[in-house]
Amino acid sequence: MIDLFAGAGGLSLGFLQTRKYEIKVAYENNPEMQATYKRNHPEVDVRGDVCSADYEEIQRKYGPIDVVIGGPPCQGFSNANRQKNHVISQNNMLVKQYIRAILELQPKAFVMENVSTLRSDVHRFYLDERDAELIGQYDIPMKETKLVLLDREFMFDEALAVVRNMQQISKFVWPDEHYSALNVIYKAAKNPKKMIEALAKHKKLLLKYADDYVSTEQIHYISRKSKQAFEAIVQYYDGFLDAQDVQSEIEPAIMIQRMLSKAAEMYSNHLVVERFDCSFGLAAVIRSFAVFDYLKAILSSKPNDYTITADVLCAADYGAPQKRMRFVVMGIKRSMSETIKLPQESFTEENYRTVRDAIADLEEVVPVKNIADDVGIPLEMHSEISALGEALRDADVLKNHIITNTREIAMERFRALKQGQNFHALDDALKTNTYTDISRTQGTIYLRLDYDAPSGTVVNVRKSMWVHPTLDRAISVREAARLQTFPDSFVFCGSKDKQYQQVGNAVPPIMAKAIAKKLAAQLKKSQSD
Repeated sequence: MIDLFAGAGGLSLGFLQTRKYEIKVAYENNPEMQATYKRNHPEVDVRGDVCSADYEEIQRKYGPIDVVIGGPPCQGFSNANRQKNHVISQNNMLVKQYIRAILELQPKAFVMENVSTLRSDVHRFYLDERDAELIGQYDIPMKETKLVLLDREFMFDEALAVVRNMQQISKFVWPDEHYSALNVIYKAAKNPKKMIEALAKHKKLLLKYADDYVSTEQIHYISRKSKQAFEAIVQYYDGFLDAQDVQSEIEPAIMIQRMLSKAAEMYSNHLVVERFDCSFGLAAVIRSFAVFDYLKAILSSKPNDYTITADVLCAADYGAPQKRMRFVVMGIKRSMSETIKLPQESFTEENYRTVRDAIADLEEVVPVKNIADDVGIPLEMHSEISALGEALRDADVLKNHIITNTREIAMERFRALKQGQNFHALDDALKTNTYTDISRTQGTIYLRLDYDAPSGTVVNVRKSMWVHPTLDRAISVREAARLQTFPDSFVFCGSKDKQYQQVGNAVPPIMAKAIAKKLAAQLKKSQSD
């Protein structure tokens, strides 16, 4: 088999744990994740950019590939923001790279896992010129989608003419660094104290950029609004404008720049724009298709002819102490089977495994705080340990039991939280000097885990500041890995933050193993029929 977008190797590990698969090649472009994968799967040929994959060469070297697995990054165009445009384009392409692997390798079966929202009709890609012929060939369902470029309150007479013309867009769009600097101020405006701090921090850069906009008279509306925005910044620093008035002065320019950026992205990604709608501001009407419809239509049609099933699976149903939801697509050649099924749940809410099952045996093991000190902590026998803990405790020396350095304000919050509580449970006095908009802070931030329940979806718990159920400290990388069902023998490489990120991005191996066992049974049955 071959693993695409392999990450640290959670999906691979689950398949290997069944002892029914042999991974020949894995693709992972992130250096730290690649290092982790190589360390834990030294027998696998690990390669980088999947876009350059030569599947004919792989088959010449390793023979026919029976199974393709992987979780391509998948982020719809409509989630784009200005700083991530190139990533959005890349992510859309990576889903197509996964499909390319199936088309060229023609494996007996494939498994794709992804975010649970991929199943929904909301998660769509916009049609681009390069897809138009393919879409028609496979009769993929399409619908019109509006991409709002500019809200009504910021509309101006020349807006439509500008977004129709790439030369005009290029003429008026700011350099990224100019936009980023002013956008920091705009985003901080909801919290006056934060905005004043941001203005002080970025003063030198903002005044430098302002020189490009305020020195000359401007004729075009966009240029005038750009000048107005940077003049407001200069007036604030000169003491002629109050901080509370800065937002309203810079907002029109920020909104116009976002319009220009979206329009530029439309053209650079060759999107098919049906028309522009000026009923409520300015919107581009673009045809779109659901990602799953795209995959299903292509791979289930001849000559590919796969039987396909898909569903959202909860990791807790398969033995993980975590309610992680993942969308899983499984396909098998129709010539081998007319039906295909995902694995049945083996756990229910009544007997879900808990955080205690996963990490309680590590409570008295003191974590390290620096990468240089992560040389391995000798583990002694533990008399009281759960079945899950015993299965995961498969090493004599504990690596990655490393935590963040905690500042005093964070420690105060840790001490105030009870199990199951998060940032919103804190007294108002402990919420100050923190997030820009406190009311919109996610419920996963400053979450003290509940020992006697599964955790929520493990993310980068360093950024989310997850707290140990009983100790006033952050969850360690190893504890997060335990919640994902990585055994202690699986070692993560890279910086502290990169380790946390790898764990958060991974597929729980215990769920991957259940998927792999079910697929193997169906492949075996089809070969014996």
